[in-house]
Amino acid sequence: MPYNASLGPTRYEPDPGRYEQMPYRRCGRSGLQLPAISLGLWQNFGDDRPLANSRAILRRAFDLGITHFDLANNYGPPYGSAEINFGRIMDEDLRPFRDELVISTKAGYDMWPGPYGEWGSRKYLLASLEQSLRRMRLDHVDIFYSHRLDPRTPLQETMGALDDAVRRGLARYAGISSYGPERTREAAAILRELGTPLLIHQPSYSMLNRWIEGELLDVLGQEGVGAIVFSPLAQGLLTDRYLGGIPDDSRLRAGNYMSEQMLREENMARVRALAEIAARRGQTLAQMAIAWVLRDERVTSALLGASSVQQLEQNVAALTRPGFDEQELAEIDRWAQDGEINIWAPPDDR
Repeated sequence: MPYNASLGPTRYEPDPGRYEQMPYRRCGRSGLQLPAISLGLWQNFGDDRPLANSRAILRRAFDLGITHFDLANNYGPPYGSAEINFGRIMDEDLRPFRDELVISTKAGYDMWPGPYGEWGSRKYLLASLEQSLRRMRLDHVDIFYSHRLDPRTPLQETMGALDDAVRRGLARYAGISSYGPERTREAAAILRELGTPLLIHQPSYSMLNRWIEGELLDVLGQEGVGAIVFSPLAQGLLTDRYLGGIPDDSRLRAGNYMSEQMLREENMARVRALAEIAARRGQTLAQMAIAWVLRDERVTSALLGASSVQQLEQNVAALTRPGFDEQELAEIDRWAQDGEINIWAPPDDR
């Protein structure tokens, strides 16, 4: 193969001004700060995408001051491939900057066959974390999450596994994802008693999925737990992508965590109205949706994916627009209503 100069230099040198533009927020009452926008590797980093594209996105993210990269054991496709690909890029590009990065992974959804390959048992969580570290070529992650509540496993066992991961040096902090408010309070109490405070909660949240506003945000504020919200673009609904119909290459056509029910006319009418508000603000709909979830100081970071460097840069540009005035928030509230898109709802709704 001839050398392709467009792939960039063999040795990556990050932008020396990377910390000058990105705002950082304290995660709950901890000492850890996270960038206002974090990069999630759920989509676009598996073996179905060119490694060069993944490398370019990760490099540019760090250049922009994004220091937090979020993974899970079964991100791909196939399962595990996002961690494998990240591990290679970590070794080849980011290893000298490891202490400038916050790397997280999760376990809770299905990963391998049999009764020990999903949910919240101690056996599964710790085995999964050890596998994730091997795939990513790391000796520890900064945050290890219970990816979802296991209603059949005692919460003491699941939280005990997170505590053990921290005590063994496999993780620096413990987190949970998609837990309801009551279970979150219980989890925080258990971890506090064990001596490993709950650092962070990762719930879904967007203008069409506002479930955390009922009780969860209050619990997080009371417990001193940070929030990093995923799917702030509502699986792509809160972008310009579907305003003119359903593209052939969309996640809906691929059956990728979207259904036609999500694009019903009631939701699309809300999306069109919100897009008009965004245009008046001089933003894209996606940029306004990102800024909107960050309006609450209890939200530490917005977790976003990216399929290209250009998309990443457009998302980060959401931080350059001033905040919302009361009139804008009131108008947004008319249209920012539940669109029945929360496919990650807590299993016992508590």
